[in-house]
Amino acid sequence: MSTPDPVLAALDADLPALTALRRDLHAHPELSFQEERTSERVASTLEGWGIPVIRGLGKTGVVGVIRGGSSPRGLGLRADMDALPMTERNTFAHASRHPGRMHACGHDGHTATLLAAARPLRDAAAAGRLDGTVYLVFQPAEEGGGGAREMMRDGLFERCPMDAIYGLHNWPGLPEGSFAVCDGPCFASSNEFSITIHGKGAHAAMPHLGIDPVPVAAALIQAFQTIVARNVRPIDTGVVSVTMLKAGEASNVIPDRCELQGTVRSFTTEVLDLIERRMRELAEGLCAAWGARCDFAFHRNYPPTVNHPAETALLREVMQEVVGPERTLVFEPTMGAEDFSFFLQAKPGAYFVLGNGDGGHREAGHGLGPCMLHNPSYDFNDRLIPVGARLWLALAERWLAPQAA
Repeated sequence: MSTPDPVLAALDADLPALTALRRDLHAHPELSFQEERTSERVASTLEGWGIPVIRGLGKTGVVGVIRGGSSPRGLGLRADMDALPMTERNTFAHASRHPGRMHACGHDGHTATLLAAARPLRDAAAAGRLDGTVYLVFQPAEEGGGGAREMMRDGLFERCPMDAIYGLHNWPGLPEGSFAVCDGPCFASSNEFSITIHGKGAHAAMPHLGIDPVPVAAALIQAFQTIVARNVRPIDTGVVSVTMLKAGEASNVIPDRCELQGTVRSFTTEVLDLIERRMRELAEGLCAAWGARCDFAFHRNYPPTVNHPAETALLREVMQEVVGPERTLVFEPTMGAEDFSFFLQAKPGAYFVLGNGDGGHREAGHGLGPCMLHNPSYDFNDRLIPVGARLWLALAERWLAPQAA
């Protein structure tokens, strides 16, 4: 018979209180850079446990500082705090109390999980099991605001010198309580484009007197799909999606302009450079062929999230120790984006996921639809809190283990 894990047993005992905290955060979601209540709740909780905090990095970011021993080594553990601008369809007791704001991605759960690890980490440092500093990074504005970048601009890595940083995200559909990680790229870059085609308006009955931007847009949409099919190497990956098309005000008027918007995603900067260049060439060339002209804008939001080999290998070993090899899975990279990528451009580390299950954990009163990320019927699985916290503790104990004299 295996010996029970005393840390996990203690975390399980704390689960009701941690669940209440998570559900309080869920009921009071805050959007990017507006996480005032959330960051205050995080900071005051840490301070109540005797853990020093740094406030205000990235406007509303909070960092808990746990020091042990005398080593200058440092390790960052990150949780995001912001919600999404969408209306929740669940009606259970902890559903959002603010229409148009919802924790539909589990950042409330990530925050609660890292908080759950705080006291065990504090106790491990006091007991001499950590030689170095653990930085608990509670980050704002992951959902499009680039909160990781803003924390760095405010001096995160200067004020909190760390040798590596790790980030966790829950993953619906993955078996509950399992972990998954992959080497190299795991999330894609996120980029937006906007194209305005300028033609010449005319009566719909007299198209020869105008320059119709609508067929130019149609040709351009089709041409964009050839970039990945015929310019990007088949073994590379890219996605070009035109998601918005705006033109015209009346059915009998040929408009003088047409607007296209959409996104581009890739796992490498080289592929992204190629796609942007070809999009611009096609837009300008096709418009010129029709006698029109265009304004082309391309905005790069988040770079690809690329895990570092050594840090990923160590993380995989810790996962196997915590949940076993059979529950340590290989993550299939996604074309979604994550601003943890900015941290991994500056520091070694890895981004990984924790299985949220199939949605069976949701209480009565959940909305229709699957328990998927960014779905109005989503809810974080509170049973993951002790599992995730145990992983954070085990990872810190491996990274900051006292060195033999």
